[in-house]
Amino acid sequence: MQSLKYYIKKIANWYFSKNALPYYCILAIDAFIILALNIFGFFWQFGVHNFLHLFWYILLGGLIILIPFFIAFKLFHTYSGIIRFTTFIDLSHIAFAMIFGCIGVTLISYMSPNDDWLITPTAKTIALIFFFGTALMCAWRIAIRLIYSQVQTTDNYHSAFIYGTKSGGIAIAKSIINQEPRQYTLKGFITPLKNMQEHYLMGVKIYSDDDKIADIMKQLRVKTLLVSPLQTEYFRTRESLINKLIANKIKIMIVPLTQEKWDSTGKNIHLQEIDIEDLLPRDEIDIDLKAIGKILTNKKILITGAAGSIGSEIVRQVSNFEPAHLILIDQAETPMHDIRISQEKENPDIPTETIVTSITNQTHMEEIFEKYRPDYVFHAAAYKHVPMMEDNPAIAVQNNIYGTRIIADLAVKYGTKKFVMISTDKAVNPTNVMGCSKRICEIYCQSLNEAIKKQDNDNPKFTQIDGSPACTHFVTTRFGNVLGSNGSVIPLFREQIKHGGPVTVTHPDIIRYFMLIPEACKLVLEAGALGKGGEIFVFDMGKPVRIADLAQRMIDLSGAPDIKIEYTGLRDGEKLFEEVLNDKEQTLPTSNKKIKIAKVREYPYEEALKEEQELLEISKSYDDMAVVKKMKEIVPEYKSQQSKYEVLDNPQNDEDTAQSRAWGG
Repeated sequence: MQSLKYYIKKIANWYFSKNALPYYCILAIDAFIILALNIFGFFWQFGVHNFLHLFWYILLGGLIILIPFFIAFKLFHTYSGIIRFTTFIDLSHIAFAMIFGCIGVTLISYMSPNDDWLITPTAKTIALIFFFGTALMCAWRIAIRLIYSQVQTTDNYHSAFIYGTKSGGIAIAKSIINQEPRQYTLKGFITPLKNMQEHYLMGVKIYSDDDKIADIMKQLRVKTLLVSPLQTEYFRTRESLINKLIANKIKIMIVPLTQEKWDSTGKNIHLQEIDIEDLLPRDEIDIDLKAIGKILTNKKILITGAAGSIGSEIVRQVSNFEPAHLILIDQAETPMHDIRISQEKENPDIPTETIVTSITNQTHMEEIFEKYRPDYVFHAAAYKHVPMMEDNPAIAVQNNIYGTRIIADLAVKYGTKKFVMISTDKAVNPTNVMGCSKRICEIYCQSLNEAIKKQDNDNPKFTQIDGSPACTHFVTTRFGNVLGSNGSVIPLFREQIKHGGPVTVTHPDIIRYFMLIPEACKLVLEAGALGKGGEIFVFDMGKPVRIADLAQRMIDLSGAPDIKIEYTGLRDGEKLFEEVLNDKEQTLPTSNKKIKIAKVREYPYEEALKEEQELLEISKSYDDMAVVKKMKEIVPEYKSQQSKYEVLDNPQNDEDTAQSRAWGG
């Protein structure tokens, strides 16, 4: 024999599978409650004999007094809502309607003639109707909602805790309660606030956020933790708690890093399962939007490498400041097509040129500068993969170094106000070709800036196309690895985990700094606004991350069993530890605590140009050893690691090395 609970749930499922209850049914139920209470009031006052004698007169009077209640229900829309989604506002409307209705009944009773055919309720009955009527109308609505919340969960619903007890946590609670079909059942809250612990909120207990909570959740069979948007930053610092939750197979849901705004009503909160990017230590980054807007709004902006990870994000962020014209350059056709479609959709009012070409094509670059005369240049184009450039040093020279010189010289010639170059932490004490190529780019841009600044404006050495003195300011920005960029370790690890492993790490002790792409680009824009010319800005990348720990946490988050980490050995030119500053460099603060200015060795422009020109000629031989030998002469601190070029660092291989490195020193 099936239980009563089974039949109740079956009936409820049938009912809730239909549309909302028609308004006339809601009105009929409420009217029946009022009429029944009116009759009961007379029965209570008159006794059985008198009540039966006057029943039809009492019933007629009861029907008449429904008129002011119907008017009140209409005014306060008490029958227009969907009962299964009843809120406190709906209940308050019922109370106001009942007050209005009772006032109307009182007036009818006062003004009605004292005839036997019309019997109106006394003050006691009116009070009975108000208090019990309001309570019963609210009660049956609440009952429907409670039943709905129980039967409308899916077969795969999850018991959940919410981390956070303020407006963010309450918004999530409201969101999951109103979700259809319902995915979660709220079992408790977690808070770091001592004064809230062991209390109750929305009918469930509030727990402390100590490490024991993971065991409590396991005992209560709670499989999901929903993190409040207001607690996201603090929650990321609770590393031991996160590890315990992951170890207990508890799914952590968090606001995505890309969702910067949230709605306190809970309607626009979108939670997704926590990813490795959410767990890396980061501080919130604030930027001066007014300063950035002042230099970019209504200006012509040229962005090289616009289809890459950094370049495409710069495009998106620059677009927010309503530039007059965007000129986007990249040699990757398909990604540039994607950028074009994105701009047409997201920023149709911003004139945008998407040009597929190479920065090393001097003729084409000159045509572009001559046609558009950009006010600002963000130079993100570069070959960046360390192993690839280690095998192709001539191409690193021709693209990264020569390409940068072309763009920099054209910026001067065509009156660009500011040139912002994107560099890398691998340029500091470089151990590979890619890092050294970026350091040489830094040297050229900085030396060109100093030469322009020191020139005699009455007899300028550097002039614009119209003959006026050059005025371009060159700014360089350095930062480390960006999360999710093309070719970074996180997408690689994710793919390896997807295919069952192993996850390959080059060395158990290798560490790296990480930053989100949007965060890095925000700092690039602010550095561009701060820069007066000649600075090399370095970004505070936060705490370094051990790559082996990163891989293990990604494995744990995936829930995939038996995936091993395999150490493959350092790749050519790879460091164990990426530096942000040269050992001999010092830094100066800026108005943004996340941005500092590196005090680096300066090089005379004439020497920098001469050395670059010689390096370019050598690169045309495609003799790897000869190219790298010259790069080491230009950048004396370049010491190869795990590379065939280590032999060039032995002074016995070249007695003139020390002398040749002394240029510009």
